[in-house]
Amino acid sequence: MTLSIETPALLFSATSLILLAYTNRFLTIAQIVRSLKKHYDENHTRSILLQIKNLNLRLSLIRYMQLFGVLCLFLSVFAMLCLFMDWHTAGVYLFAASLLCLLTSLGISFWEISISVTALRLHLSDLEEESKK
Repeated sequence: MTLSIETPALLFSATSLILLAYTNRFLTIAQIVRSLKKHYDENHTRSILLQIKNLNLRLSLIRYMQLFGVLCLFLSVFAMLCLFMDWHTAGVYLFAASLLCLLTSLGISFWEISISVTALRLHLSDLEEESKK
């Protein structure tokens, strides 16, 4: 297999956009957690506490998504360096590792999104039950 130095560089724009999206998700969830914490301090309801626990899990997942995304970029840069130095085999392996990190990041992202959808459906079911009353 031949790999040119430009191939790992292709991941830069895609991974940068993914990391930006992850950061936006993190900031949005952090803002929601702060708001829910304020409501919990006032009301001490179980549903708010469960929502905060759910969001805490999602924040942890986003942290791992970001970790593997950054590792993907890191390994891509090393792959480019190896290819530049004519260490072709090391470059190929590092590029493969960067792709695995990207896949891991995207897989965790899918997990986090499914948790988010489940939580939203729970909220919607509560609204449906209230509207039937």
